Amino acid sequence: MKKSKSLLAVTILVYIFLIGPLLVIMAASFSETNYLKFPGEGFTLEWYRQILKVKSFGSAAKYSTIIAFVATFIALILGLPAAYALNRYRFKGKEVIKGMFLSPVLIPVIVLGFVMLRYVVNRFHLPALPSLLIGHTILSIPYVMRVITSSLANFDFSMEEAARILGASSGYTFFHILLPNIKSGIVSACIMAVINSFNNVSLSAFLTSAGVSVLPIEMMAYVEYHFDPTIAALATLMMVITLGVMLIIEKTLGLQSVV
Repeated sequence: MKKSKSLLAVTILVYIFLIGPLLVIMAASFSETNYLKFPGEGFTLEWYRQILKVKSFGSAAKYSTIIAFVATFIALILGLPAAYALNRYRFKGKEVIKGMFLSPVLIPVIVLGFVMLRYVVNRFHLPALPSLLIGHTILSIPYVMRVITSSLANFDFSMEEAARILGASSGYTFFHILLPNIKSGIVSACIMAVINSFNNVSLSAFLTSAGVSVLPIEMMAYVEYHFDPTIAALATLMMVITLGVMLIIEKTLGLQSVV
């Protein structure tokens, strides 16, 4: 009984630690005061309307969305076959190749950003948008591979062999047997990659330019000169959208089945 109470107390403290700051931000976004304050005073939606008046937010949100989805798509095209090969076959150098694909997770993102700026962007004179796409794709591949690898670990590859014995082609087997069985893992991997890309700051700070910026960088720039609750409102809006997407995916695909 004592252990159960202690575990419950620890669980509550963990939830407070994780959710508490989010609730503070949400509460501050509705305050009538023209500066960030908790607890706030009164109730207003003015700061949510103010988001639309800051033109840089709209442009940055557009670029963030484009970069996140395109980088995730490219990471999926590269990561899915790689995860399949690493799970399906045995060959020399397998662990080395796996380590190469997952290495961006081990390297500090700020180091990756500096290396890209110094040795890729400056040397080849790449514009900001393709630079961001390359950088975010590199960051997204490990997330895609790790989640899909977990799904493939639960996949029975004998189903593929049975299909081929019955005359199914490799393409048919891949698209009609493998993909339907790991679709939850693929969707989960894409969600993680999109969220990670959309919220990235460290890498984007090195690769953005005056004409092409992403939302987290614009939010940081806004806070330098403004201390009103507009940032809290925008952060709350981003949290609600993310939570809504996760709930929809959970209800439709059942992501609880993904490890």
